Amino acid sequence: MPTPPIEQTADGAWTVGKIIDWTTGHLRKHGSESPRLEAEILLAHARGCPRIQLYVQYNELLTDDQRTVMRDLVKRRAQAEPVAYLVGHREFFALDFRVTPDVLIPRPETETLVVQLIAAAKSRPNPRILDVGTGSGCIAVAAAVNVPGATVSAIDISPRALDVAKDNASRHAVAERIRFLEGDLFAPLSSEDQFDLVVSNPPYVADAEMATLPADIRLHEPQLALRAGPNGLDVVALLITAAPAHLAAGGALFIEISPEQASAVSSLIRESGQFEPPRTVKDSSGKERVVIASFKAP
Repeated sequence: MPTPPIEQTADGAWTVGKIIDWTTGHLRKHGSESPRLEAEILLAHARGCPRIQLYVQYNELLTDDQRTVMRDLVKRRAQAEPVAYLVGHREFFALDFRVTPDVLIPRPETETLVVQLIAAAKSRPNPRILDVGTGSGCIAVAAAVNVPGATVSAIDISPRALDVAKDNASRHAVAERIRFLEGDLFAPLSSEDQFDLVVSNPPYVADAEMATLPADIRLHEPQLALRAGPNGLDVVALLITAAPAHLAAGGALFIEISPEQASAVSSLIRESGQFEPPRTVKDSSGKERVVIASFKAP
């Protein structure tokens, strides 16, 4: 794809306002669902300022260096590279998280999971929380920030993802309260590791569905954190089977799912015989997004 021009206009100047208008149209042509927002985020990054400042800078000129940076950002976004990776961060649960292509980009749907987790945690004294497959650390960090009495453990199979999660914990001053462990699911834990709340946003995309995902997800986000077997339930099933060994009496399991999987996941939980009947929680779009099951302690 040719590099976007972002050259001088007829009156000889590229202002902030004109760059936003041009970029909005360009990204719309390349399939962006939020072209104006993306144009503003990219330009704010190129100018090194908060996005809100652009509204009082509409008539200001871009420097040559800013135009060069913006040109590269727009070209990469038009090739489906996610905006969050281009600018290196994403807001989640009113917190700013560093993100890289080594981790999934935090999404609003996952905030439903965090809301439920925090509500349960705040009803317990000094809750012990385990985040399985922590990725950017957005769930673990949000829980630690919002529940000061909690101690949190966070596991991920990817050492590079853990580096990102540790950085995010430090950014939000909760690194001392989060224990980071490298390994697959519950493998890094000992039999003595018990938790009141186990939470996970696991891979849940079926193999055949991968080809139908939007290009920015399919081509750029880590498949290890997305793909989960023929029906998308391979990892969810493992979580349901293995979590009871690390749940304390009165504990609970929280899992983010695809809305289409709600019935199947609820059936897996009931069939395990280890939990009380599960309940599902809908996200802000009205779709079943979270399954919660209380542990049936021996």
